[in-house]
Amino acid sequence: MGGFVVGERDFERDGRPVRLLSGALHYFRVHEAQWGHRLAMLRAMGLNCVETYVPWNLHEPRPGGYRDPEALGRFLDAASAAGLLALVRPGPYICAEWENGGLPHWLTGALGRRVRTRDPAFLRAVDAWFGQLLPQVVARQYDRGGPVVMVQAENEYGSYGSDGEYLAHLVGLLRGLGVTVPLFTSDGPEDHMLTGGSVSGVLATANFGSGAREAFAALRRHQPRGPLVCMEFWCGWFSHWGDAPVARPPEEAADALREILECGASVNVYMAHGGTNFGGWAGANRSGELHGGALEPTVTSYDYDAPIDERGRPTEKFRLFREVLAAYAPGPLPEVPEPPPVLAAPVKAVFDGWAPPADVLEVLGGPEVASGVPPTFEELDVDRGVVRYRFEVPGPRGPFPLRVTGLRDLAVTYVDGVRGPTLAEEEAETGAAVSGPATVELWVESLGRVNYGPRLGEPKGITGGVLHERQYLHGVRARGLRLDALEDAAAVGRVPFRCVEGSLLGGQPGLYRATLSVPSPGDAALELPGWARGFAWINGFCLGRYWAAGPQRTLYVPGPVLRAGVNELLLLELEGAPAPEGGGAGAPGLVP
Repeated sequence: MGGFVVGERDFERDGRPVRLLSGALHYFRVHEAQWGHRLAMLRAMGLNCVETYVPWNLHEPRPGGYRDPEALGRFLDAASAAGLLALVRPGPYICAEWENGGLPHWLTGALGRRVRTRDPAFLRAVDAWFGQLLPQVVARQYDRGGPVVMVQAENEYGSYGSDGEYLAHLVGLLRGLGVTVPLFTSDGPEDHMLTGGSVSGVLATANFGSGAREAFAALRRHQPRGPLVCMEFWCGWFSHWGDAPVARPPEEAADALREILECGASVNVYMAHGGTNFGGWAGANRSGELHGGALEPTVTSYDYDAPIDERGRPTEKFRLFREVLAAYAPGPLPEVPEPPPVLAAPVKAVFDGWAPPADVLEVLGGPEVASGVPPTFEELDVDRGVVRYRFEVPGPRGPFPLRVTGLRDLAVTYVDGVRGPTLAEEEAETGAAVSGPATVELWVESLGRVNYGPRLGEPKGITGGVLHERQYLHGVRARGLRLDALEDAAAVGRVPFRCVEGSLLGGQPGLYRATLSVPSPGDAALELPGWARGFAWINGFCLGRYWAAGPQRTLYVPGPVLRAGVNELLLLELEGAPAPEGGGAGAPGLVP
């Protein structure tokens, strides 16, 4: 097979000009059994290419401990079978509204602001990860008969830093590992971003949602020759917990896509199909123009108001994009695939067990650590989950306020076993004054690590301390619970569940177990009326975070997660379950 190269003004494939009409579809946000359907939807929309990121933290949750590292290769094979070319964006940083921008917590916890620089420790970790990942990309390059036509070096680096030596190292690393297809960078179409993120000799591309002519004019100031590419055409957007849902009018998005193509440019529709932040992997932002304000955690759904919705169905935006893209197709577009099967009828959950948080922590938690000051989540090796901090207030002493400094992100408080307020500010008081001696517990939950901006990689947990009046409480016992501990069916089976009675449901946090009797599996939504905040699993598959703060009200359940017959539902409720059925809240369940 011939090559894929960057020409003076366009791409060339096997010696002929070609325009890349790509769509973003992240394999890690779609159940693998549904990859084929979603890729066929991209083809039917008029695309000839698929783009995906690669989340390092998903595949290396602990140093050297790889989890399903061949998933990318399987996805690229599926793309090839669907008749699509592929763009691979391996990072090491990806943003993507993903936990920590894809960087492992064990790396950012140790290195802090040294990540995404020439720092030798960071480069050693990147070299090792790319050495593990890249062979499956190299083997599937276009010049070897595979679908991969381009590979990205870093991601939107001009939005973060200016370490040209670091970028040059990545380019050399990719080439040294056998990447022969063209490399590219992608940045916002602003001069400082293109200056900070571009690499000499590497194709620069731009990311934007509108104003193609102005964006490409900026790109041409930095790169006079080579193809014009909008690497991220933002046709929608993502949502944060507690905010209104974000939507973009289909007609407006279609006009913006048409303008890109009229400029003679290639495009990557971001997102063509967003999918879902399964597993509690949703990231977070910081508010404000310079991304240094309040935490804004991203919802579980990554629907993105994309032309193919979270459940893989075509939208009005899909129809309009298909009309625009059809004019650039070499022939008739494929027929739109039939949607996946859906659940035939609603199914109610039947609860049979409950375990208080302390019992869950005793069985599924990590080792308890005694320390002078509160250890962070990173120091306790907790990527996603909760940490219980236990302090002793010495006595006798009079009542003083308890203050927590450097809290990230939420803390449910207890004093001598009595529930107190939930703290949501980085600097907060725990409520009524406390006399000593007393035992204070704070169950701290991470709402997702920042994935973009200067506060990338910031630690989670109690990053300051707990003060009684002005005195720090030194001496703390801390124990973490990682979400992936609940994927271990044998371990969950050792949790001492208690029989669920009406009195246990009202207001109690903890792990709830239920069954769902499904006659015939199909795509569904999990409804949780009255439940406050936590995580849900069906048959060991983590659907993600639920939260009454909205705007998301249900969790998407891919049909392949369900099985005919009895299915197990686990809910780790961190705030407090609703009253029993009949007490103002309906029972959880599945709906089509």
